[in-house]
Amino acid sequence: MDTSNPAVFVNAELLRLYVGPRVRAVIQVLRSDGGVVTGQSTDDNQILVKGSPPSPLSKFVEVVGIADSEKSIHAEIWTNFGDTFETHTYNQLCQLANGEFKHLFL
Repeated sequence: MDTSNPAVFVNAELLRLYVGPRVRAVIQVLRSDGGVVTGQSTDDNQILVKGSPPSPLSKFVEVVGIADSEKSIHAEIWTNFGDTFETHTYNQLCQLANGEFKHLFL
């Protein structure tokens, strides 16, 4: 496992704390317009993801990239997660990875 450039688990609320660093988020794809995908984060807020998404996109996608603003990510890696995903559990993971158990995550 390469730990030289870790990505912080974020939802839309936490994204504002990490503008500049590498982050990872799961979104539900709402629409795709060329190189910009609008998605609903696991905390029910919207995130814009810029880059070159795979085709076709599944309903849920994990993106890893640089947070370039409080509401957007420039994605380096796109991973289709299928058409069903437990958003509540992932959102709890984001809270744990940025809270009391932050030391357990990269």
